Amino acid sequence: MTRQSLQDCNSRIVLIDHIPLVLHGIEGRYATALYTAAAKKQSLDAVEADLKQVKRVVEKDNNLREFLENPTINRIEKKKGVQQLLSAGKYNELTFNFFDTLAENGRLYDTVKIINSYGSLMSAYRGEVQVTITSAKELDPKEVNKVKGFLAKSAFVTPKQTLIVSNKVNPSILGGLLVEFGDKTIDLTVSSKINKLNQLLHETI
Repeated sequence: MTRQSLQDCNSRIVLIDHIPLVLHGIEGRYATALYTAAAKKQSLDAVEADLKQVKRVVEKDNNLREFLENPTINRIEKKKGVQQLLSAGKYNELTFNFFDTLAENGRLYDTVKIINSYGSLMSAYRGEVQVTITSAKELDPKEVNKVKGFLAKSAFVTPKQTLIVSNKVNPSILGGLLVEFGDKTIDLTVSSKINKLNQLLHETI
């Protein structure tokens, strides 16, 4: 990946025939540019591993996170700091050039968002569908697998896709389930039913 191709991300979305997911926003543009370059170099997994490592470091080091997000630090200083960070590890050349360009373009504060967007691209590339099941209390594995089995047999999921399920607890839904996957939502929560009932009562009155 050339630095010039990355620098073009501010003005356009890089196009490629095999992009598995269309992402929006500046973080989507940068992630797509990196994915495109990594695919051409057959380095998708290597770059993904690099990004996961960078994310772990950023999340553990508050000073580093503040350094990346602080708008008062000039781009030259940030570029030197990032180069020093990456030089300490065995990172792919694409990864090194990518963060170099983020520093030059003043986009290091979007680092985590861009990494997450790249992760979404890789999940789509592998045919993974992220499923979040929100419940009032934690579900046991049998309950999670039951929902997973229902979705796997539905028209929403193709045989080539793999469901990656996580359970999120939110007592405010009172009961039932809220299932989110892709751009779809199945709302079976008690709170939703109560809201609909209240709305119906108000309309009747």
